[in-house]
Parts: sequence; C-alpha cells; structure tokens
Amino acid sequence: MSDTVTTLRKLLAEALGSFFLFACVIGSGVMAEDLANGNNAVALLGNTIATGAILAVLIAMLGPVSGAHFNPAVTLAFRIRGEIPTGEAFAFVGVQIAAGIAGVWAAHVMFDLDVLQYSLKPRTGTGQWLGEFIATFGLVLTILGTIRVNAAWVPASVGLYITAAYWFTSSTSFANPAITIARSLSDTFAGIAPADVIGFIIAQLAGAVCAVLIIKPLYGDQ
Repeated sequence: MSDTVTTLRKLLAEALGSFFLFACVIGSGVMAEDLANGNNAVALLGNTIATGAILAVLIAMLGPVSGAHFNPAVTLAFRIRGEIPTGEAFAFVGVQIAAGIAGVWAAHVMFDLDVLQYSLKPRTGTGQWLGEFIATFGLVLTILGTIRVNAAWVPASVGLYITAAYWFTSSTSFANPAITIARSLSDTFAGIAPADVIGFIIAQLAGAVCAVLIIKPLYGDQ
C-alpha cells in the first residue's frame, strides 16, 4: 500500500472519529439538558457517560488506523516524541478541527437548532485554566503511560479518564483544542464563549507538553 493511501486512511479515521466525538459531546449535552429539568448535575452526568462511552468505542475502532488522536494536544504529544511527521501532524489537526465542527453542526441539525451560532457561556479564570492544564496533562499521561504498560487498555483507560475528569476538574475537562474551538460554535450546554477559547488552548497545550516531559523519568522511555 502506498504512503499516500495510508495517509488518506489515517486522515479519514481522524475525520470520522472527530465528527462522532464532537457530535456526541454537543448532542448528548443538548439531550441531557432537555431531559434534566434544570438539574445541572443530572445533565452533566448524561453528557459525561455519553462522552466516555463514545471515546472508548472510537479509540478501539479507529486506533489501529490512525492512532485515534481526535485531539491536537494528543497529536502534539506524538509529534514531540517523533512518532508522527510534522506534515502529517498538521494534516491531522486540520482534519480534527474541520470534521469536529461538522459534527457540531450535525448535532444542531439533529436537535432542530440553528446550525450557525456562537456560545455565550463564559469559561475563564485561573481555576478554569488550571483545570484544563490538569485535564490535558492527565489525558496525555494516560495515553502514553497505558500504551507503555498495556496498550490493549488504551480505549477503556481514556474513556474512563475523561469520565472522571468531567467531574474532578473545574472546567469539566475539554482537554482538546479542536473541541474547544468547535464548542465555541454551539450555544448549548457544552459551549464556551469564543473569547475564552485561547486561554483554554494555551493551558491544554502546556499540559500536553508537560505530560510528554514526565514520561521519560516515569517509565525510562527513550
């Protein structure tokens, strides 16, 4: 199989994974809020379970094709470690953002919402930024560490980590620059105001880099 075909298959896998993940985050948030009758804890629980579940499924299904990043912070981590070429990393990020936004718009259509919209939900401040740093640090550490000790557990480990991080981080664990951008385009339960996106992304990328740096002393990884 040619390198071009292999790359296209990887990009298709990243597109499909990002589409379904982002559609799930937004769609389950809309459904949860509609059914929770104003109880935000119940709404968040519904959003959490759906997101953790779809992550496990998508990683198990698409991981053998592309590595199942669906996340520029994860792609950055693998690029730093030299496990993905620079050009392919940029292509991954572009596909993750574009297909993810398409997933958000698909969720809007499914729930009879305006397709084009912007979130009005503020998410900013030191506590939120620290929450995103910790959420992304933990996510990348979970991925790299589990690959090291028991790769078969990566889908379950990532799904369970995000399920937990929705609740123990102040930001509800976006942990993903692409989904942060996409969620700014949805004025729904899972949204984030566009003005607050950059702070989240900086914290996420910093968390990813720090996770890469700690892997070597933690596992002796070369």
